[in-house]
Amino acid sequence: MTRTLTDTDAAVARRPRLPIRGRAAEFVAVAVLLAWLVVIVAAPLLAPHDPLAQDAAPLSGPSAQYWFGTDAAGRDVFSRVLYGARLSVPLGLVLVAATAVVGTVVGLLAGFFGGWVDEVLMRVADVVFAFPVIILAMAVAASLGPSLTNAVLASVLVWWPAYARTVRSVVLGLRESEFVLANRLAGVGSVRSMFVDLLPSVAGPVLVLGMLDVGAAILLLSGLSFLGLGARPPEPEWGAQVSESLQYFDQWWLAVFPGLAIVTVVLAFNIIGDALRDRLDPKLRQAGEHA
Repeated sequence: MTRTLTDTDAAVARRPRLPIRGRAAEFVAVAVLLAWLVVIVAAPLLAPHDPLAQDAAPLSGPSAQYWFGTDAAGRDVFSRVLYGARLSVPLGLVLVAATAVVGTVVGLLAGFFGGWVDEVLMRVADVVFAFPVIILAMAVAASLGPSLTNAVLASVLVWWPAYARTVRSVVLGLRESEFVLANRLAGVGSVRSMFVDLLPSVAGPVLVLGMLDVGAAILLLSGLSFLGLGARPPEPEWGAQVSESLQYFDQWWLAVFPGLAIVTVVLAFNIIGDALRDRLDPKLRQAGEHA
């Protein structure tokens, strides 16, 4: 049974598409992410200084010894940017994975059972959708207390509805299909039908949505850390580093280098997400071209 383009699909397709596109851009994006992967794995070998050591002159500009300068506490900014990748990027991936799992389960339940189950779950999703993600995430993170773990948890609690709606729309189109009805007649249980028969059909759309969201997830967590609701000093998370630079506008390197790290990673993930959308779901590509 072919899948029709749903309202949720159209919303994904209408997301702003990057002007930087094509095979060359995709190659560069992959190379950038591979470079950051090396940094994440080998940061202890690549960093010339301990990112937490306060053994240099505070607020020194870039030099041969300290390539990205030092911060107000005398810590090496270059080493902190490298170690920051070990926090910001994996946590963004964890956030997307956790959100996808929660949203997929909710979407499967709503689409498969329908009725009051669907009504209750989708009304909860509507309530969450009524608020901007960053505002709601700030409120939840503030109530839980500032930490990276709580920032991820707060983000999951406010981000899952997009995945739930996407999965629900696919399941609604498949639950009356011949193979699902045949399994029901054969006495196959609901749990098996959902997670064995229907789950593979939603994997593609969820993967596309997840790749499109990784960059936004990193930005969201960096934003929460920037506001003091995520990473706590002296953790070298990128958003927290940018936040610490606000008191020192003349020391440009404090904000520029962690900011560039965020930009390169987010842009690379967005380019790859666009490419995956085009390849895994041609209908989304066509909708995006005509939107």
